[in-house]
Amino acid sequence: MESRLCHLFLKGTFKTLLGLSIIFVSNIHAAVPLEKKAEQIILPELERREIKQAEIDTEDFEIGFFAGAMSIEDFGVNGSAGLRFAYHVTEDIFTEITIGGSKAGETSFEVLGGGVNLLTDDERLLSYYNISVGYNLFAGESFFAKRAFNSDLYLIAGIGNTQFAEEDHFTINVGVGYRFIPKDWFAIHVDFRDHIFNSDILGADKQTHNLEINAGITFFF
Repeated sequence: MESRLCHLFLKGTFKTLLGLSIIFVSNIHAAVPLEKKAEQIILPELERREIKQAEIDTEDFEIGFFAGAMSIEDFGVNGSAGLRFAYHVTEDIFTEITIGGSKAGETSFEVLGGGVNLLTDDERLLSYYNISVGYNLFAGESFFAKRAFNSDLYLIAGIGNTQFAEEDHFTINVGVGYRFIPKDWFAIHVDFRDHIFNSDILGADKQTHNLEINAGITFFF
């Protein structure tokens, strides 16, 4: 009987000491400051780059001029020039008014006809105006001399009027353009357009495609 009581006493004492030991160890672990725990985290040493955000004017209006070459169907390729005015409705959509002109050369019939002139000098003057809508298809950055510049590749289409051979022609224009912005207040443009209108200058009424490529600059305000 005494040995059984002794055994129970020792067993109870062992459990009590074990419980006290667990409580003691838990209190020591909880007492470790958070700062000391944080010291155990290995932080990588990385060099931070300074990133400059692109500076773009908040002005929505754009005005400028351009010059290039225009291929007037049946009348050869000649110089062209004009003015451009745009309003940016959103970051992706803009409207544009374009006024331009060129002067037609001689047709192959005139060249081979030995002095035959189908048009007078005044009738060879071609002028047009267009009202178009553009969409920035790919807005991004272009890199030059290890620097990044904002740029846009856009599609554009619209309607207008072309005066040629002293006649007015309803005109549809479609094209693609590239806008490069080296500064926050001006841009460089490269555009390719097709001016489509019906003409009967050579005797038969037909749809003509008059291709123009130009480059120019615009200013934001």
